Amino acid sequence: MGLIEIILIGIGLAMDAFAVSICKGLSMKKMDWKKAIIIGLYFGGFQALMPAIGYFLGIGFETKIKNIDHWVAFILLSFIGINMIKEAFQENDKDADENIDFKTMIILSIATSIDALTVGITFAFLNVNIFLAISIIGIITFIISSIGVKIGNVFGDKYESKAEITGGVILILIGLKILLEHTGILIL
Repeated sequence: MGLIEIILIGIGLAMDAFAVSICKGLSMKKMDWKKAIIIGLYFGGFQALMPAIGYFLGIGFETKIKNIDHWVAFILLSFIGINMIKEAFQENDKDADENIDFKTMIILSIATSIDALTVGITFAFLNVNIFLAISIIGIITFIISSIGVKIGNVFGDKYESKAEITGGVILILIGLKILLEHTGILIL
């Protein structure tokens, strides 16, 4: 898996955190960059931690499913992507509270990064430099989440569902690319 794919996965995974960051920005009467950075650090940290955990869990399964790893990657990434798209069309009662205390942010961070755990499992099957991948994913999520707070504060919830749809489509397309490359249909 190349750098471009890792960056695109990072962007796709960051969309849940981006949507929640928009909600946090919505709740702020005045933009607070200190809070935006704290939110970005929580989300970016968890988006980096979860694929690392998934990767080390997946290493144990790698030899058992090496012949079908591309199907596993395709199915897992598509599942995550489809769920993100479905969530974009559901009326969610999102937490629109300005609070960024430890308990609130841990819960939101875990909730927005659980899909990254699954992506980490696929990394174990795809010859990925895990340290580079988690660094890129964490940095991308930090930046996107921090910007999401500002966007939420300025524009409201206008872009929230579009972000989730975009992230879902990116993950599905990357899963399809992996499948097509490994089956020999797509040669890049």
